Amino acid sequence: MNDTLSTMAGALPHIERVREAHARLTEAGVRYVFSCWIDMHGLPKTKPVPVGEFEELCMGKGPQFAVHSVSFVPELGAADPDQIPIPDLDSLIVCPWDRSCAWIFADLWWEDAPYNLCPRQALKRVVRDTAAKGFAGFAGIEPEFIVMRWRDGRPVKAFDDDPLPGEGLRPRRQAFGYDIEYSIDSMSFLGAVMDILEELGWGLKDVVCEGSYSQFELDFGYTDLVGMADRLVFLRVLLKEVAKKQGLFVTYMPKPTTGDWRSGAHINYSMQRLDAPGTNLFGDPDVGWADAAYHAVGGLLRHGSALTALTATTVNSYNGLVACVPGFEGGIYTWAPTHMTYGNNNRSAMLRLPQNRFCIENRASDLCLNPYLALAMTTAAAVDGVTGVIDPGPPLNEDLYLLSDEEILAHGGQRLPRNLLEATEKLNEDPLAAEVLGPALLKSWSEYKFDEWERYHQAVTDWEVREYLRLY
Repeated sequence: MNDTLSTMAGALPHIERVREAHARLTEAGVRYVFSCWIDMHGLPKTKPVPVGEFEELCMGKGPQFAVHSVSFVPELGAADPDQIPIPDLDSLIVCPWDRSCAWIFADLWWEDAPYNLCPRQALKRVVRDTAAKGFAGFAGIEPEFIVMRWRDGRPVKAFDDDPLPGEGLRPRRQAFGYDIEYSIDSMSFLGAVMDILEELGWGLKDVVCEGSYSQFELDFGYTDLVGMADRLVFLRVLLKEVAKKQGLFVTYMPKPTTGDWRSGAHINYSMQRLDAPGTNLFGDPDVGWADAAYHAVGGLLRHGSALTALTATTVNSYNGLVACVPGFEGGIYTWAPTHMTYGNNNRSAMLRLPQNRFCIENRASDLCLNPYLALAMTTAAAVDGVTGVIDPGPPLNEDLYLLSDEEILAHGGQRLPRNLLEATEKLNEDPLAAEVLGPALLKSWSEYKFDEWERYHQAVTDWEVREYLRLY
């Protein structure tokens, strides 16, 4: 990763590196390049260019963008200059689904300065600030998603071969999670994904049939923060492209059906000291958990509400952060967090200290997140805890689903934000969030999320019609 410098000229890659990369692309048969910047929602945007324009692209002479016209950041208008993307050569890869195309991530510049609404620039700034304090953050993310297909104009689960509810006999079945039969049936899709991730060298550990029918999780290796955010954005596109080739589609909506399992994206976070690279600050097998891990937990809990606004970013996200849903195949408990607390391998807590690795797992997260902003806030909160020696209190190792709110509060736990409105309000109240995002990005993010809540709050849902139409 190249650190962003104070001027665009200083951030340009060395021309020899550009020419070497251009030669590799040409030799690989690449004809088109997607140089992708990241919008406020964490979605990539691009203008494809022919590979012959690669050197011009890397030197800031490629396409420019009126980002503010398409990206929910209305602080600029039609008369303002455009933004210029500067590609990061460390992120260059050939697209596995179409080897005539290459992909490279870019940072946005505006008027010779880092664009203050570029999420990738925001994360890089936090990475630099963290390095100035002597630390580096690392992360892995466990993506969960549901694969679907269209049937008679309706979206249905792709790997669910029984009749739909109301359309025939639907007998009690084995839960989808870990099921061998459905693992085999899903291998046309999963195998293609596994082959690609192995080729990319991401350290794929396994793929998992999760709790909901046609729901999957991928477990792959951790890396530096910008690298992990880039991986997640690329993965969300990759999965969709693989699914399309099989007549399917992928949704990252956390809870697309009522009464079903939520799709999460647990963030596994660790730190190292710059003067001790390769040594996990949070612990090791010989000593166990280090004090720094608990202090980082303290920081994450102190800023937990604001952090959740950036890891559970939609109205729908909060439909999944509940304790119980009757009718699950495999039980009624969701295994999703409802309170800001931590525990030793306690999957009912927001933060889990796993038994098999020395990282802090944040379970209040889903794949609608902007990974750059989520990891930026995670890092700032963890560093605040470590440098401020914040005491998180004792772990809560009991099953939170079996405790009352009063009992959890008595143990020091706090309720997670119950909806997008509450989370966004908490984000705006947290001074650390203002530092992480900066005033312009915080303003644009909040305006969009408050508007999202208002639009949702004005919609009449099917539940309301069933509940009230004939009752009153």
